[in-house]
Amino acid sequence: MDLILCHQTVDFDALGAAVGLSRLKVGSRIVLTGGAHPTVKDFLALHRDEIPLLELRSVNPKQIRHLIVVDNQQLNRLGKASDWFSLPHIESVELYDHHLNSKSDIPATFQQIEPVGASTTLIVEKMQQEKINPNPIEATIMALGIHVDTGSLTFHQSTARDAKALAWLMEMGASVKIIAEYCDPGFTPQLQEIFSEALDKFETKNIRGYQVAWVLIETENFVSGLSNLAERLIELTESDALLFAHSYHKRHNNKPYPDNRLIIIGRTRIEGTNLNQLFSVYGGGGHSQAASLMLRNVEPEDKLKQLVEELIKQIPHPLTARDLMSSPVRTIRPETTIEQAERVLFRYGHSGLSVVDENDHLVGVISRRDLDLALHHGFSHAPVKGYMSKNLKTIDPDTLLPDIESIMVTYDVGRLPVIDNNKLLGIVTRTDLLRQIHQQRKEVKDENGKKVATVSCLLPSIRNSLEPSIWKLLEEIAQEAEHKGWHLYIVGGAVRDLLLTQNNEKVLLQDIDLVVDGFHRSADVGAGVELASSIQKKYSNCRLSVHGEFQTAALLWHKDPEFGSLWLDIATSRTEFYPYPAANPEVEASSIRQDLYRRDFTINALAVRLTPPREGELLDFFGGILDLKAKEVRVLHANSFIEDPTRIYRAVRFAVRLNFEIEPQTEAYIRYAIESGIYEKLRLKNHVAPALTTRLKAELKYILEANYWKPALQLLSDLDALKCLHYQVTLDEEIWWQIRCASRWLKYLDPDNNIGHWLIRLEILISQINFKERKQLALNLQLPKESIERIKIVNILHSELQKNLINCQKVSEKYKQLYRHKLPDLILVAVNSSKKIRRIIWQYLTQWSKVETPLNGNDLKRMGYKPGPKYKVVLDKLLSLTLDGEIQSKEEAEMIVEEMMKQLN
Repeated sequence: MDLILCHQTVDFDALGAAVGLSRLKVGSRIVLTGGAHPTVKDFLALHRDEIPLLELRSVNPKQIRHLIVVDNQQLNRLGKASDWFSLPHIESVELYDHHLNSKSDIPATFQQIEPVGASTTLIVEKMQQEKINPNPIEATIMALGIHVDTGSLTFHQSTARDAKALAWLMEMGASVKIIAEYCDPGFTPQLQEIFSEALDKFETKNIRGYQVAWVLIETENFVSGLSNLAERLIELTESDALLFAHSYHKRHNNKPYPDNRLIIIGRTRIEGTNLNQLFSVYGGGGHSQAASLMLRNVEPEDKLKQLVEELIKQIPHPLTARDLMSSPVRTIRPETTIEQAERVLFRYGHSGLSVVDENDHLVGVISRRDLDLALHHGFSHAPVKGYMSKNLKTIDPDTLLPDIESIMVTYDVGRLPVIDNNKLLGIVTRTDLLRQIHQQRKEVKDENGKKVATVSCLLPSIRNSLEPSIWKLLEEIAQEAEHKGWHLYIVGGAVRDLLLTQNNEKVLLQDIDLVVDGFHRSADVGAGVELASSIQKKYSNCRLSVHGEFQTAALLWHKDPEFGSLWLDIATSRTEFYPYPAANPEVEASSIRQDLYRRDFTINALAVRLTPPREGELLDFFGGILDLKAKEVRVLHANSFIEDPTRIYRAVRFAVRLNFEIEPQTEAYIRYAIESGIYEKLRLKNHVAPALTTRLKAELKYILEANYWKPALQLLSDLDALKCLHYQVTLDEEIWWQIRCASRWLKYLDPDNNIGHWLIRLEILISQINFKERKQLALNLQLPKESIERIKIVNILHSELQKNLINCQKVSEKYKQLYRHKLPDLILVAVNSSKKIRRIIWQYLTQWSKVETPLNGNDLKRMGYKPGPKYKVVLDKLLSLTLDGEIQSKEEAEMIVEEMMKQLN
């Protein structure tokens, strides 16, 4: 006999999973080990005969062979059926559940526990795999299970898998009318009375901007259906968390318990709190946001207060205006003209400006809409004081995030200035708020596949993925930053690569970017240098390098036994502005949010906080996590490629290296930037454009020396992005063949890459430009001196060798034409020559250049000839004769030497 066991007080999810399994396990029976929720009880009163139910008392334990448990992992929730698991003849025990944090004491031989909203979803997926279709009533029961346990897909633990399962059940004929009836059945008279009493006894406490509520209801007998009542209560009172306690002494049948009972039903909407964790200590459990607990022989009021205090301790400190605000704030004086204000807005990309008086006290705010309106009416030279808003709502640095949200919604304001001691410290915009709210509502999965909030979830993953020595170093830097009152973040590519790491695989990161965010406290532009200097004193084997106008510091190790060749950048968080396309950006100190906003792609605009109180918090304001999962490279800003064409090359590099796709809209922005002709206009004007010269060369070097250079170069060509170098640069079939041919030659002739293979590829790429502009491009790119020299002579050398080699008959004659030239020169000539000339050059490089004469200078000296200019003449002649095969032995060579010396004398 196969039995499917539902836990005591069965709910629709347990019943739905059991019904599905009864179809998968042919001949199995469902056993309800105790009572049922009121709505389930009512449903079974009508539909019991359509389900293969077996009464607990009708089970003959001797006939049981297989046990299957659904929606539960504790034996004590199975009542008397728990004794069956110790029977010696039980062949297997299967367990299906979706509560990841529950401690299981069921001796399962097979278990499937996955992070979905309802256990029924797991069974639906198995039915789909095995192509077993339920009938309409079975589909309805299973759909009820998913609806009730996910709050019709609105609860925190709901997943896309639940939605897909629900959709399939509807296709199978699940009745929407019956689902609606049992999902919201309304209250019985007794529950209505308890609900009214609960509202009267309801207690609340405001903790860090959250409303925590609790209530204790005492009845003589057990009352079922209180979980629905708790749900209604938290919705009606708009509480953020609720502990609903029910104390009673008697069973349904009026039989008294030997000791009192206390049931506590918990609900929470506060990120960072976990009711399952709170209740599991006392033997309860459930989900992080919804759980329950049953206690015996306790003082109800004292125990409830204790649990309320423990819940309060879980509540994280919410963000404040100091954490959210953007700084520095762009300010103007009241006398600033509308036209001048509009230019400032354009420069910094803001949607509004703060207006301050001569004492730097805030007197107004002017929005882009205000400016546009004034410009439209022709008042470009009017002062902003006539158009700014003066009736301002302000906040202080310690205003909590919920209060900020409330003020914005109540007064419909898009920006709130942050004032400290009458000084304008920062500004919180509606965008800042929305990004943070979106950030807090996102989820990731931990190493067990469990969905958790992004706060405080990534440190274990990072620690497990990094080499221990590097993790220890990061901890020391974080401690030093905390000591100075700053926040420290690991940002960009390191975060991206760590998130892409699978199964705690160790990653030896050799390029890590850290950002110090202390702008609102004490950090200034030199914070990164100060922090790096403190760390360098502890690690004498590393070198401190301070670079750039903004004083970014780098700690460098070279072939260190612990850290390898680690490059650790430490910078102060900053914002930037491009004064014109392809220029170097101008930078200013700012917040971590502004720092991430200036970055190129969403997958690089990620940061993980390393310092308390929210260490491990992932900052992802632009959907970088979703793009990592979708394997897409998506740009942050529409004008990003116009401002900085090197980002086109970075997009290609990341796409190819990570095996990602460039997101369609991002590709459209790339093509628009190239087709606009902005880069060619700058080139023709001889405008200083680092992003088209030195920084572009750096990106090209990354690409052309990487092992993925071929697909990357092809993708650059497909995007027409090679035109960033020069409008004449293309990757036609001939140039593509030449680059690949040169690469094959280099791989064979220069296996240690002493020449710089990437340079040869680049030189071939730009060889199609006319000579004058090719030379200028090489100078603009600041190519090495030898590369510029090759570009100057390669055309002349090609013509010269092409002409001379054709007329050479002997090997020695060909040798004399080639030996004076360096390997890179000959390769560039070869790939652009006919097959015949190319073969001659190949023979020279692989065979003739390695030929040695039978005699050398020492041999001539031994033969009695005095060293001098004659040596070269003789040895050159010997080499020619050897190359042409006219001498075969040392003896022949000696005879020729004697004859030549006589002639020369």
